[in-house]
Amino acid sequence: MISAGPNLSRSNETYPELLEAGISGAGSKVNATQTAIRRYNRMAPFYDLMESAMEGFGYAKWRKLQWSKVEGVDILEVGVGTGKNFLYYSPGHEVKAVDFSEGMLERAKAKSDRNRVKVHLRQMDVQKLEFEDDTFDTVVASFVFCSVPDPVRGLEEIRRVCRPGGKVILLEHVLSANRVLGRLMNLANPLVVRMMGANINRRTVDNVARSGLTVEKVTDLKAGIFKLIEARKTATPF
Repeated sequence: MISAGPNLSRSNETYPELLEAGISGAGSKVNATQTAIRRYNRMAPFYDLMESAMEGFGYAKWRKLQWSKVEGVDILEVGVGTGKNFLYYSPGHEVKAVDFSEGMLERAKAKSDRNRVKVHLRQMDVQKLEFEDDTFDTVVASFVFCSVPDPVRGLEEIRRVCRPGGKVILLEHVLSANRVLGRLMNLANPLVVRMMGANINRRTVDNVARSGLTVEKVTDLKAGIFKLIEARKTATPF
């Protein structure tokens, strides 16, 4: 089922503590989040079709690899989108899955009903998760942190809700270490963000470390751009 998390239509409630404190940049992050939500709501009916070629390119097998590394029973999937990872859920997992886009969640709900997928869907922003501390054994996200306006904040929230010793598994595309390709990715990024909502020049491995998670393993999946990042929540963040 889809249950209401935070009411994301009320933009002044996305970061209430930041806005009340008057911290510089809070308003711009709120606006960026609302822009991203609207963009993904518009794309939701066509999203699976738009990305079908990429699933054949490698995404599908990488998703399977990612979910083979899940540990424990209580699992959180962040940025569930239209439910592309449903195929890889294990019957032994208790999965909660969130997304900030109502349109994407509607597609995921329809897909879970058709395929009888056991999942609890909620509308929620990873930058402000409404779960208690130390709740999940594993947190999973697939191609999510390219579009989160404040990725370090989102990763800090993931760390908070992950249990001590728990695992975080991210499937992401990142900025190429190749100087020429990296420069081209930086040049193309504004256009890609406008069209697709995804930043292609994020340094997500660095952001994971900055969030206080301990990076355990980074697997290069393709061309130094596509990465499987495995991290863990240790008792002391720094």
